Amino acid sequence: MKNLSINKNNHNLKSGHIKKCQICGNKKLMKIIDLGNQPPCDSILDKKNQREFKYPLNFLFCKNCFLGQIDYVVPPKKLFFKKYPYRSGITKTLVEKLYSTSEMAKKKLKFSSNSLCIDIGSNDGTLLKGFKRFNFKVLGIEPTNIAKIANEDGIETIQAFFDILIAKKIRLSYGPAKVVTATNVFAHVPNLCSLIEGIKIIIDQKGVFISESHYLVDLIKTVQYDSIYHEHLKYYSLHSLIQLFKYYDLEVFDVELIKNYGGSIRVYTGNKGEYRIKKSVTDCLNQEKKFFDKSNQRLNDFRKNVVANRKEIVNIIDRYKSKGKKVVGIGCPGRCSTFLNYCEINSEKIDYIAEQKTSLKLNKFLPGMKIPIIDEKVMLNDQPELTIILSWHYHKEIIKILRKKGLKSKVLIPLPKIKII
Repeated sequence: MKNLSINKNNHNLKSGHIKKCQICGNKKLMKIIDLGNQPPCDSILDKKNQREFKYPLNFLFCKNCFLGQIDYVVPPKKLFFKKYPYRSGITKTLVEKLYSTSEMAKKKLKFSSNSLCIDIGSNDGTLLKGFKRFNFKVLGIEPTNIAKIANEDGIETIQAFFDILIAKKIRLSYGPAKVVTATNVFAHVPNLCSLIEGIKIIIDQKGVFISESHYLVDLIKTVQYDSIYHEHLKYYSLHSLIQLFKYYDLEVFDVELIKNYGGSIRVYTGNKGEYRIKKSVTDCLNQEKKFFDKSNQRLNDFRKNVVANRKEIVNIIDRYKSKGKKVVGIGCPGRCSTFLNYCEINSEKIDYIAEQKTSLKLNKFLPGMKIPIIDEKVMLNDQPELTIILSWHYHKEIIKILRKKGLKSKVLIPLPKIKII
């Protein structure tokens, strides 16, 4: 891995096209696949004929630091707007996985129970509830109106985008944090320099930053093209994270590969020299070197598999629709927008998407394909011939729940390999 010359302020990205690696500055990036112009995945429509904005969605790879990335920055306020509809606390499986963050932090770091934990991009406070169980003091930072839900639920939350100014105010008012977390958020931030410098301000000298992000190796292995969307600017490997933190005198000392979101990497980072680097780090680095070999075979296979998956999915749906059968989607995670838009599956191919009654997306329309999103009780009443589980990475748990509720339909699992149950 070459130490390319880069000013860390270049980690703060401007909106628009990106022509180099977002971490190391390498200008010779490998283009893996073009997923077309797409709307932001969570820009759910109130009306079917509502005006939309679409942006390029290209997936690239840096051979120098092993970073996957997209090449276009959508302004953050267009992605994480005040009425942002995603909530982490409505899915039991996800709640359990988010709680595991606090369980592992308590086990590994052995901080006292009254220590301060701050979660960046804290959503409805689900992750912080896990820390609160261990009597940590907790504080969330969340830019959308979901912050109000967290505050009403007893998790103190500041509604704002996290930056250096907010960090200074927090340090002054609350003191240093022993733990700072960012789960499924750290890959979203265009102003990464500001974010990391802010973390350095609020964290104790012995404090630990725990980040969880989609893991690039799992994304490639399991053909997760649906997890490529505008909110996710970066797809980290451990190599790329170590390279990134070097610019800030921070050091990765432990790593875990976890199942969250179809495969994620949980990284423990501290001030340089404060913690002994564990064997998990060197083991993971060695595995990545083998995976991303010079042949680029894995990346080329990924592209071929994505194209083949789209063709087969569309053929299956067309066979059902040609016979007048009803086809519906189950669940509306952000990732399903990429999947349905890339495959060009619209409301003529899928009648509707069924969601839980607690979802903020109910009675709205999927961006791009304009598919209506309705209460799952309609699906349970219809018993359609074929359902497509769009939160496929949690398919076992979801199918079990829906079968108990009375769903008799065939269920298509679209990834990593197509299977009909």
